[in-house]
Amino acid sequence: MKLIEEYDIAVVGAGHAGCEAALAGARLGLNTIMFTVSVESIALMPCNPNIGGTSKGHLVREIDALGGEMGKNIDKTFIQSKMLNKSKGPAVHSLRAQADKQEYTREMRRTLENTDNLTIRQAEVSELMAEDGVIKGVKTVSGAEYYAKAVVLCTGTYLKARCIHGEVSYNTGPNGLMAANHLSESLRNFGIELVRFKTGTPARVDGRSIDFDRMEEQFGDTPIVPFSFSTNPDEIQKEQVSCWLTYTNEETHRIIRENIDRSPLYSGVIHGTGPRYCPSIEDKVMRFADKERHQVFIEPEGNYTHEWYLGGMSSSLPEDVQYAMYKTVPGLENAKIVRNAYAIEYDCINPVQLKASLEFKAVRGLFAGGQFNGSSGYEEAAAQGLIAGINAARYILQKEPFILDRSEAYIGVLIDDLVTKENKEPYRMMTSRAEYRLLLRQDNADIRLSGYGYEIGLLPKERYDYVERKKELIESEINRLKGIVVGGTDRVNAVIAKYNSTPLNNGTSLADLIRRPELSYETIAELDADRPKLPQDVIEQVNINIKYEGYITRELSQVARFKKMESKKIPDDLNYDSISGLRIEARQKLKSYAPASIGQASRISGVSPADITVLLVYLEQYSGKSRSAFHSLTET
Repeated sequence: MKLIEEYDIAVVGAGHAGCEAALAGARLGLNTIMFTVSVESIALMPCNPNIGGTSKGHLVREIDALGGEMGKNIDKTFIQSKMLNKSKGPAVHSLRAQADKQEYTREMRRTLENTDNLTIRQAEVSELMAEDGVIKGVKTVSGAEYYAKAVVLCTGTYLKARCIHGEVSYNTGPNGLMAANHLSESLRNFGIELVRFKTGTPARVDGRSIDFDRMEEQFGDTPIVPFSFSTNPDEIQKEQVSCWLTYTNEETHRIIRENIDRSPLYSGVIHGTGPRYCPSIEDKVMRFADKERHQVFIEPEGNYTHEWYLGGMSSSLPEDVQYAMYKTVPGLENAKIVRNAYAIEYDCINPVQLKASLEFKAVRGLFAGGQFNGSSGYEEAAAQGLIAGINAARYILQKEPFILDRSEAYIGVLIDDLVTKENKEPYRMMTSRAEYRLLLRQDNADIRLSGYGYEIGLLPKERYDYVERKKELIESEINRLKGIVVGGTDRVNAVIAKYNSTPLNNGTSLADLIRRPELSYETIAELDADRPKLPQDVIEQVNINIKYEGYITRELSQVARFKKMESKKIPDDLNYDSISGLRIEARQKLKSYAPASIGQASRISGVSPADITVLLVYLEQYSGKSRSAFHSLTET
């Protein structure tokens, strides 16, 4: 007899997306099962040993504000922490932490195993079960059937995965784990379009063979700033492990150029499309021939291993070439490779097949998240997994889907880009993709999103209450500072002169002083005798909101216009062929993407402003007039 079990939610995959999806479903009270080809791959970090980074740190903070787990997990397992871009404005400040890879995986597994309503199952899912366009569950290679009301696909880079370096190719997932070779066919049988993408990773070398004296030491920050808003900063201050910086040189580049024909990227062996913004070292050398050197970040994989990660030198060159090129890099002359660099090809989907809720348009109750959706990166995966898990639960509970728009979160930008744009390569989050990045800072993610997290049911009430009190304190303190006026006395000018600030001739508010680039909330403390004692996170928000008030006000007005376009909904059953004023390309694109709003339609490549005008007129006229009357209007 075959095994048959029933669950509310089935999550396929246990990477960063799968973990967040499964935790969200279980924490919202749904009986959830999470499948993995190996329990050893839970929250695996097969590439870089860090969480966060430019723009990615924003995603982790947003995940945390919504009630996700990634920020809490890295706070428990980091070995170095650093806030990037501190010399620039707060919009691009972004936290990054080096992780102890084994501890990160172990701690996430511990969390999953101790979560109510959650079952972990080591098995390869080979087939989807659905009836009349509605998902019913999944089958495994053993023939077991697991019925579920919703399914979340988070297969990462495992679908028909193939690892390649030089002439060597083997059908396996990352880190030598088993690939998932059967599900792709089932997906195609459901009419789901698959594409072939590629990513890669550098070699790991034995730290005892590295000459760190020839490299530049990279220290962590003091004090350490946590990722999770619920983590007490005082409890995570600890001794940190250093990273190191070195560089390639002309000799490195010569070896790569002379062996480029042996690279599967250039010989045609690899067919998948790789990430433009995370190129291999051979790509860098060939595409940027004018560069005399490229950075190489030497990063520890953990406290209990001698393995070090060579960031910036991912490659699929043959083993002998890898040894030759690494040995030309200062400090790596005697390096011993523990694991070869390799490229990995895998099946994923064209994400335009998804709604903004990450549910498939063609199969009700089937959701997707992570690299399976054509993205790259742990953080992008976790963000999608969280949203997919939330919406799988809300689908079962017959609630409206939870959708963040571009003005609310980097997560909104990420998902909107995936489902409305033609992504011909693995998608990577960047601050430049966010139009309203001064509003979407990493430091205010809790203020922006905690209300949603609490309403959904993932954020505890005490956390939500703290954020509400924090908002009150910020507003009150800003108003107080605007109301305190100081004159150009000798005492006042002596204080601000210490920071090379222009003397005052007339009275001005303390808020106006804070707006000066060289001054801050902290530096004017001597002029503020009645200053209340406030938490540091409140002080940070007061300082930023006062300094950038003009820019923030401008972005808020832009957001208001954006919201107006987003609020103009497009009916699901709209017949674009009946709108004679639309260009053929626009009609084809709109039918393919099925945008939910005018705002979303305006971001589709191939849909022009003129097409949007036609759509707006159509929706307005069609709601009150006959179709023939509208046709006459547009033809005129």
